[in-house]
Amino acid sequence: MTAQGSLPSWLPFMNRFVTAANRLGLRMGPVNVLTVPGRVSGAPRATPITPITVSGRRYLVAALPQGDWAKNVRAAGAGVLASGRRSAGVVLTEVDDPALRRAVMRAFPRQARGGVLFMVRLGLVTKDDPDEFEAAADSVAVFEVAPQS
Repeated sequence: MTAQGSLPSWLPFMNRFVTAANRLGLRMGPVNVLTVPGRVSGAPRATPITPITVSGRRYLVAALPQGDWAKNVRAAGAGVLASGRRSAGVVLTEVDDPALRRAVMRAFPRQARGGVLFMVRLGLVTKDDPDEFEAAADSVAVFEVAPQS
């Protein structure tokens, strides 16, 4: 299954709100803000994102693998992940292993509950069922998050 629906029209406003709140030091549940340089402009691009933890490692899921933030991550390979007033440089590597992508997607509906609606709207899943999310693993991009040395 591939993404065929659309994201809500209010999403850009909400992304700006969450990013601004994060800069003020306000945590928004499990949501972090990932900032990476734009692949064309080099200007910092901030995107609210919820990291998923599987076997002690953190991952980010791009429901739209060809979306701007995913393309920017591929081009930059690194960025800053912030949660409230805490931020850290991170290295971001796309996960090619299908079994690992399935494991991350299986954990998604429990760890990123706010993201389930977006996956449903995009047509990737019909509900918050881990089996459906696992089956959608080939339709998304998954990036491993590692501390920058």
